[in-house]
Amino acid sequence: MRALVRNIQGETIDEVELRDDIFSVEPNVPAMHQALMRQLANARLGTHKTKKRKDVSGGGRKPWRQKGTGRARQGSIRAPQWRGGGTVFGPQPRSYRQKMPRKMRHLAYRSALSVKAREGQIVLVDAFQMEVPKTQEMLDILDRLAVDSSVLILLPQQDENVEKSARNIPDVKTVRASYLNVRDLLNYDYLMMPLASLEVIERVLG
Repeated sequence: MRALVRNIQGETIDEVELRDDIFSVEPNVPAMHQALMRQLANARLGTHKTKKRKDVSGGGRKPWRQKGTGRARQGSIRAPQWRGGGTVFGPQPRSYRQKMPRKMRHLAYRSALSVKAREGQIVLVDAFQMEVPKTQEMLDILDRLAVDSSVLILLPQQDENVEKSARNIPDVKTVRASYLNVRDLLNYDYLMMPLASLEVIERVLG
């Protein structure tokens, strides 16, 4: 599969060959789904906690005697059926982390990238550099490149000028190529990256 390379002025300047083992594989939907569920689960903090009967204050003595009152027997005013009592089987701190073999994760990445390539939603530029952070300049670049929907911009390394120029634009996100993930690939319509980012992806997934 071949892809056109343009500059930030929107002019076509070259054409490159995309690796078939990364951008032309048969999409594996179960692998993409599992990778997405794993990423969402690993993002959960798991710090939720309700107080059990032992955690709430009070209730040191029996409210009334066992027999002779005509009322139901009670052992503590902090039992679950009392107002202010402890919670039964409530959530406790836990880890939601899931494991997934690296080969399966890479298969999910290749599948998502192949879908983008098949739909013509990969935009390659020769270089993506800005002298100063400027949101309007970023909007002009996206307009010249005919990106009319949500876009994920992959950067080969940290670039504050590009990141600051894009962070105030709705549906535009910048991320380093080494941090490529299934969630961002599925959430954004277009994938824009300079050739240096393409080299990073090929080095990681190749």
